[in-house]
Amino acid sequence: MRLIRGLTNLKHFAQQADGPLANGCVATIGNFDGVHLGHQTIIDQVHEKALELRVPSIVMVFEPQPREFFQGREAPPRLMAFRQKFESLLASGIDIVLCLRFNERFRSYSGMGFIEDVLIDGLGVRHLVVGDDFRFGCDRAGDFALLREVGDERGFTVENTRTVTVNGERVSSSRIRNVLAENRIEEAEALLGHPYRIRGRVVYGRQLGRQIGAPTANLLLPHMPALEGVYVVSATLKGGRVLDGVANIGLRPTVDGKQPSLEVHLFDFAGTLYGQRLDVVFRHALRDEVKFDSVDALKQQIARDLDHARAWIADHGSSATGH
Repeated sequence: MRLIRGLTNLKHFAQQADGPLANGCVATIGNFDGVHLGHQTIIDQVHEKALELRVPSIVMVFEPQPREFFQGREAPPRLMAFRQKFESLLASGIDIVLCLRFNERFRSYSGMGFIEDVLIDGLGVRHLVVGDDFRFGCDRAGDFALLREVGDERGFTVENTRTVTVNGERVSSSRIRNVLAENRIEEAEALLGHPYRIRGRVVYGRQLGRQIGAPTANLLLPHMPALEGVYVVSATLKGGRVLDGVANIGLRPTVDGKQPSLEVHLFDFAGTLYGQRLDVVFRHALRDEVKFDSVDALKQQIARDLDHARAWIADHGSSATGH
């Protein structure tokens, strides 16, 4: 799979006579936050048409996501960072991910300007899969009807996305965020079609966990997480080894309360993980994140958290592998 970043690079590929877009493409547009069951169905639609037309399949996403651009810190938390989203789309078999920067210049596009510059001149789109409530352009005048009208004139077709429901309700990223905020981990997994996980690189922290007897692997989060608290987790290390553990995710109010982070304590592990990428799966919620009066009080609670986690794993099964 290829990643194309920005309009300049898109135009470069569009001008190549033997490039990946020489014969056009089948595309879809959206945030694809979480790559959940609904997204997976859209990807299937794109795949089916791309195979029929013998052209590449493309997912167009934006960085930052539009609501992040307009709302800043008030925007909904992400289910996935961009790299994890890209990896998930890669696993789905999509041929190309087009990532466009959502900035002042991009937001000024009219509906017709977006269709002409991006869809036609850039992608050479032959078939587009979008929701019938899709709106675009600075005046939000671009909609499904306009796409179909222009498509009839310029030679591309437009298809509505299929709706996926679970327990009678539409699967969406906002629904999954609400479920995670209430620590309904199993329900979130059912909506996602896969366990809720966060992937990231281990960085140097303040070594506080080591000082209080529970060393942690620290992963910085570029965005506010969709859930906060203390959880039973499993983590996949480099080489595929899986270990059980406990994780705190959030703002660490007792320590600094500023930068969101994920701190993972792995059971039965000795060594360093700095620089490695971890894949952390959330299995069960233990408690909310709390600000303690002292580090000693925090230390005592962490000891209880570890005991509770081990008891839960004993009842529900370990994810750890021996290699």
